[in-house]
Amino acid sequence: MAATSDAQPPQASLPTAQVLGTFSLEIEQQRQVLSNPEASLEERLEAFEDIIDSEVGDTNLVRARNLEREFGLRQLYLKFEGGNPTGTQKDRIAFAQAMDALRRGFDTITVATCGNYGVAVALAAALAGLRCVVHVPAAYHTRRIQEMEKLGAQVVRVPQDYETTVTVSQARAAEMEWFDANPGGDNTLLQLQAYGEMAYEIYDDLRDAPRLVATPVSNGTVLAGLHKGFTRLYRRGKTSRLPGLVAGSALRKNPIVQAFLDKKASCPDLDPAAIKETAVNEPLINWHAFDGDWALDALRSSQGWAAGISDRRMVQLARLIKEKEGMNVLPAATAGLAALLDLHQQSPLPGDRYVAILTSRNA
Repeated sequence: MAATSDAQPPQASLPTAQVLGTFSLEIEQQRQVLSNPEASLEERLEAFEDIIDSEVGDTNLVRARNLEREFGLRQLYLKFEGGNPTGTQKDRIAFAQAMDALRRGFDTITVATCGNYGVAVALAAALAGLRCVVHVPAAYHTRRIQEMEKLGAQVVRVPQDYETTVTVSQARAAEMEWFDANPGGDNTLLQLQAYGEMAYEIYDDLRDAPRLVATPVSNGTVLAGLHKGFTRLYRRGKTSRLPGLVAGSALRKNPIVQAFLDKKASCPDLDPAAIKETAVNEPLINWHAFDGDWALDALRSSQGWAAGISDRRMVQLARLIKEKEGMNVLPAATAGLAALLDLHQQSPLPGDRYVAILTSRNA
């Protein structure tokens, strides 16, 4: 179980504007509404919704002409999720779940994380006026833990791996009646819907679905959410086709990619002893994918593709993106693009439109 005390976390107090970062005057006004104990639930919900509308999503989609020339692939677009408040796509589901927790009367939200997701939930909770308990595997050491604590989250160290840490967080949520923001739980559909917004944004920019959309995968929630979003658009007659989905992850360290390559009907667990973390692959690796079957179905039904990517390849591609397109991204964020480029190298892709999602910026 957790390495620290099971005592209740302290009452939430909203961090100062300096801690939260630079927001517009309008957002600061909404933050004051959320911190006001006299405000009604309706007023708080409206204020938090205004913050989400202003700060989360609508990330840039840019055509990567220099990469097109480098790899001989026409109409390659990069969707840069680093424009979200904490620099990753995780803000999408963190803020959606904080909104749901606020609406349903929860006072505390909990999650297990190895870094990025914990910061996103901590920020969303701080703005919503919720307490936040973040469970982190004891072996993980990341500067993002200090960010979580600075945002008012209680960090609980669990002396086991990430998958077990999720189980601990889920158990505490059930025991203490906290909102459970973990993957693979009751809020999966809410998470898929939040990630599905990326499909709507791509449609808004391109006015149709691209031929392929590539993304890094870990638990598979982003991939499954994209498929759900594009399926809705297609069924409503907004797009002329469903895009194929392309998944990239750490080489031989992700159950979804391995199940696809091995032609498995479902997404079995990998051997935990064979999963070795590095500074590069940490955002991607896991022996159990909590939304793996959803993601595997998305790959198969979209006639997509998956590939394992080496640390070296991700680092090289991140450098190339910075050099050619001026985007500073974490190496792990390039895994989907790397898989798309691998596919193109194996069999040249026809002239069309292709989108790669870059899931995080490099601080």
